[in-house]
This record gives sequence, C-alpha cells and structure tokens, in this order.
Amino acid sequence: MRFDIAQLFTFFTAASLWSTSVQAGPTSTSGTKFTINGETDNVASSGLRILRVWGFNDVTSIPGSDKVWFQHLSANGSTINTGENGLKILDHLVNGAEERGIKLIIPFVNYWGDFGGMRAYLSAFGGSQYRKYVNAVVQRYRDSDAIFAWELANEPRCPGCDVDVIYQWAAATSKYVKSLDPGQMVTLGDEGFGVDGGSSYPYQKVEGTDFAKFLTIETLDFGTIHLYPSHWSESYEWGNEWVTAHAKACVKAGKPCLLEEYGAVGENCARQAPWQKTSRETKGMGGDTFWQWGETLSIGKPHDDEFTIYYGDNDWDCLVKDHVAAIQGKA
Repeated sequence: MRFDIAQLFTFFTAASLWSTSVQAGPTSTSGTKFTINGETDNVASSGLRILRVWGFNDVTSIPGSDKVWFQHLSANGSTINTGENGLKILDHLVNGAEERGIKLIIPFVNYWGDFGGMRAYLSAFGGSQYRKYVNAVVQRYRDSDAIFAWELANEPRCPGCDVDVIYQWAAATSKYVKSLDPGQMVTLGDEGFGVDGGSSYPYQKVEGTDFAKFLTIETLDFGTIHLYPSHWSESYEWGNEWVTAHAKACVKAGKPCLLEEYGAVGENCARQAPWQKTSRETKGMGGDTFWQWGETLSIGKPHDDEFTIYYGDNDWDCLVKDHVAAIQGKA
C-alpha cells in the first residue's frame, strides 16, 4: 500500500514515539524488541494510523554491546551498524509496523545533539556521510509498505542564515531521496518558522526557514508544523492561530500540512484538544502527530519530558481516544 497526496487530505491522527527505535534493552536487544512489540500493539489498538519514529541513532564513540546505535560518526571514517544492536532494531520496528498496519514517518537526522545531530556530521565529512546514511536506510526499507514518508531532518535550522541555505539543501536532498525511492513521499521536518500571519518570533525567519518558500520545492510532498507555545513565549490559545496560518500557506501551495509535533506543559487536554479540533476542521490540514506517546512501565513513566501522553491515562482518553472518534465521525 502506498499513500498519495490525495489520501493525505483525509485527516489522520498519529503519534511521535522517538524512544522506540533508539532505546537499549536491559541486557540485550531482546528487551528493546519486547518493548517495541508492546508499544506497536497499543498504538494499533488505539486507532492511530501513523507513527513518527527516529531513523537515526548516531554516536561519536561506540558504546557497549547492550546499547543501540545506528551509526558511528568520526573524522577518521564513519560506520553504519547493521548488527543486532543497530539497524536490525529498526528492521524489527518496520516489520512490526507492517504486521499491524501502521505507517511510519522516518527522519534521517536530528538538528539537535540528541542521538547525534547535524553538528556531529561536521567532523564526519558532512553531506557525503549524511547521504551515505540516507542511502543505506532508504535502500533497506523502500519496498516496505510501512513507510509513509521520509523526512530529511527533525527541526532543521540555520540561525542567522539566509533562507536559501536550507532551501537549496532541502531541494537537493529531497531530489536525491526521490531518486532512491521515486514512489515515496518526502518532507522536510521543519517547525514551520517564517510564515505570514504575525510579527512575533515564530513568524520570523531568524532560524533560516521560510515555510511558504519551502513548500515550492517540487520534491517535498507536504509541509510540517511544530507547536510549543511555552517554548516560544506564546499563549496556548495562540496555537490555533499558528495552525490556521500554515493551513493557508498549504492551500496556496496545493500541498497538505501535517501538525507534526505539538505539546503543552500541564492541563494537556484543555490546552491541546482545541488545536486538534482546529486541525480537523481547517482546510489544508492533513493530519496531526502529538508529541509524544508514552508507556507506563513497572518502574514508572520513562521519557517524561512534560509533554508525554501516556497510554491509558486520562489525557490519553481525551487526546487520543476522543480525537480518533471525532475523526471517524463517532463523537
């Protein structure tokens, strides 16, 4: 099964679950695979269609055999780990998604330093090593029905740069990905900074991004938006304005928008449910992906970054069950 752009306009909801592909098992990779199985079972039973999971786990020094890593970046020569604690973990996730009818959005690199980051490539032959890794991942999974879209990076920025820096990189890189997997969708993964609609920080181009300009890139199939008002000195009510501003740009470009990450600190339901409603009801929006899915374990709630929505909690009922029901016309 392949998704096309027309299908994106049928609104969907999804989740980001970064830890699934990068966590380490307690003594071996079996623990990681067990966790993946449980999480993907719960995702599928929740009615979520898509997961956004990290396709990267870069290190600058090779860890112990009980740690999961996908690529070692070094100025002396980088190594892609295809072993049991490497891309075979991602294999397990992709295979599990296929079995459960889940689709995946897979970013190739993080702008931030977590699990590598763009800066780590600067000492590892930069773009050539990045493309080498992109080639390895795309070639490995391009025939999988689980792939929804390839994402060039998570939250790429170039503070103080002319927007053409990221524009040219995104145009060339998305064209390269399309050459490897012509039938698959590609997106940039930016936060949506630099869009018409206001004068405050998020609307400006100080991070080197121009949302509308990036949408003109032929080999990018849809736009991405992130929404964290508490990080940007904006009100939670402002989030609805942020969504509609991008939806207008997407309508003009003839491409759908994905509210790819969003989160609030405290009062999750009261603050985020209105964003979901705005996304569902606004022309130009194709879906949303909340940040982030979490599972309560015997040791407690891991990966709690204040934004995590834990499976089975009250916030999960509101932001997942009720949202899915509304999309399906059952609410």
